[in-house]
Amino acid sequence: MKKLLYLGVLFFSWMVSSQNQALFEQGKEQYKAEKYQEAVTNWMKILNNGEHSSELYFNIANAHYKLNQIGPSIYYYEKALQLSPNDGDIKNNLAFAQNARVDVIEPLPKTFFAKWDQSLSQFLTYEGWAWVAVIAIVLFTVLFLKYFFTAETRRKRLFFVTSFASIFIGLIGLWMAFRTYHKVQNDTEAIVFAEAVEIKNGPRMSDETIFMLHEGTKVQVLDQEDQWSRIKLADGKDGWIPSEAIKEL
Repeated sequence: MKKLLYLGVLFFSWMVSSQNQALFEQGKEQYKAEKYQEAVTNWMKILNNGEHSSELYFNIANAHYKLNQIGPSIYYYEKALQLSPNDGDIKNNLAFAQNARVDVIEPLPKTFFAKWDQSLSQFLTYEGWAWVAVIAIVLFTVLFLKYFFTAETRRKRLFFVTSFASIFIGLIGLWMAFRTYHKVQNDTEAIVFAEAVEIKNGPRMSDETIFMLHEGTKVQVLDQEDQWSRIKLADGKDGWIPSEAIKEL
């Protein structure tokens, strides 16, 4: 019975994978034929089937950009970048989409340490940093054993230095893995999807409007109350926005 269940799960997974691949290829053909909305429809079916990849998000973003839908295009470029943080094509296309935004947000100046920390955090995902830590610690173990069992002085010194360089890299990888994971779990970011939306100084429509935002702007979600979200911009401004006007990354 367990074998039949296992085979059933494998067959179902194979069917879904085959269907997703067919939808993906069909979407690519529709994109080439400039049928961008049809391409998006097929690719969204893949997402609804539970499959996620940077390539899929990247193609959805490209189609939205062709449809001049700036908010969704930036959203899906950001989703693609989360899975492939060093992909140059994603970064370039995201920059083009960001240039089409109405809002120009000047971020607050950052200290050298903050810039360095941000660069490291964006270099790899937390899973990538965890692998760096694991590989470096394994390498440290091998090199330290070689140091311990080697009699020749020059090679012994070389193994000693490289082993401690490896453990240093391993500790950095471990630290960055925890930091990046903490950011993913606690720093909630979102993209404005509304064409234009009023930002209030409180979570009610009757509260004072303090500024406007337009689609494609990236915000940090600080709090939520009923149907409202408190957001913060890169320039330090904050306020309340209807939750339906944004989509969390």
